[in-house]
Amino acid sequence: MVDAEAHMTSTSRLALRVPVPADLERLFDLYADPRVWGPDPLSRHDDPGQTERMIGNWRAAWERDGLGMWTAWAGDEFVGIGGCFVRCGVAWNLGFRLRPAYWGRGYAQEVSAAAISAAHRRRAELPITAYLLEGNDQSLRAVERTGLSRVWRGPDAGNPDAAAIRLLYSDQPLSPGALKALTEV
Repeated sequence: MVDAEAHMTSTSRLALRVPVPADLERLFDLYADPRVWGPDPLSRHDDPGQTERMIGNWRAAWERDGLGMWTAWAGDEFVGIGGCFVRCGVAWNLGFRLRPAYWGRGYAQEVSAAAISAAHRRRAELPITAYLLEGNDQSLRAVERTGLSRVWRGPDAGNPDAAAIRLLYSDQPLSPGALKALTEV
């Protein structure tokens, strides 16, 4: 069982906490907000059960990898989520999703910097990667500000929109095996 308090951390403006079941409503609201999922409709939550499973998966990542997604808080205000988890056993995957009221304030960079630092401390041999859909310019700018560079552009495997293009960013070149594992999921 993950010790949520042991994995809490903070940045200059944010408290970062392991998600807990009590976060279900606020996380569902985040993932159900069309302004948030609009660039990536596959991430839309229509039912709190999806969110409950997501929280379980995030907590399992903490158990497995010693790192995962955090909920981000500015005082008592829920800002969003962010963090890193091991994807396909070959790379850390950086992710963030913020409530629209907190867009454009540097919070994505703040939580990303904390996640990248924690990932390097945990398993420095793994590259840091990030996925996004082409056309999600706001996330693109945030990912590029972390220092990651685009290493792949191609079809978004599993997306019902055959025209959807997925971008993969990394902090280092990826081996052919890692690239294949990360782009065929």
